[in-house]
Amino acid sequence: MLKRLLRRDRLPQTMPSAGPPAAGFAPLSRATPRIDRFSDEDLAELNRLLKWNCFTVDSQGRRVGDRARTAKREEPQDIPDRRIVLLDDTFALRDKHVLEVGCFEGVHTIALADRAREVTAIDSRIEHVVKTVLRCYLYGHAPEVRRCNVELADEMAALPEVDVVHHVGVLYHLVDPVAHLERLASKIRGGMMLDTHVAATQQATDMLRSGGASYPCRRVGEGGVSEVFSGMYGHASWLTLDALIALLQRLGLRECQLVEERAERNGPRVLIMARRA
Repeated sequence: MLKRLLRRDRLPQTMPSAGPPAAGFAPLSRATPRIDRFSDEDLAELNRLLKWNCFTVDSQGRRVGDRARTAKREEPQDIPDRRIVLLDDTFALRDKHVLEVGCFEGVHTIALADRAREVTAIDSRIEHVVKTVLRCYLYGHAPEVRRCNVELADEMAALPEVDVVHHVGVLYHLVDPVAHLERLASKIRGGMMLDTHVAATQQATDMLRSGGASYPCRRVGEGGVSEVFSGMYGHASWLTLDALIALLQRLGLRECQLVEERAERNGPRVLIMARRA
């Protein structure tokens, strides 16, 4: 009896959440014929095959993918995300080639492919490339998806010229966002949607030296390669909003519209539409 009591004391006091249900979500408002042909058992097996970090739904409201962990990406991701609707309204994507920087697991890629003539999606992690290819196939698309470390000059140089860049949730993970934007700007014919954290002026107590110039910044720790929601290296540099807009304008994206400023848990975040004059 004593042994049984001791073993019981070592058990966790609360059981971990079983995760999101396999079905019962609001159905997606677009057709998903490739997924609809899967039985519930086949879809459940697909959801177990890869270590998904987010999920979408099909036209029957069934889950495609999985949450990242307890309390992280517990709800289905929107297709389309509201920012992609705004991007389309701003740049009229129907006849455009769009570069998506940081495709993660392909959620935004699908919505871009629904709207644009051509999509090239890139990510620094090969696991994200694989998941993006698969998720896009399931939703009826086959965009070009590449592994590309956006902090390496040679890998950035190999990217195609495009009309529009979709740049969401990446810049604030980079060691040198200035060098990255300098390399990227030469690839952009039309404009870019940039959604990123920035440093409040009082937080910019560090200095980023890049290309012979210095930029006040906030230095933020990153998890490195093993953390999929992190940058590839040990820290990132957050520019101030003024420095970021001045940089974009210097790089030829002279029309910069500050669409949103948001106060988020990790710090201030902005949405910018930048275009060549």
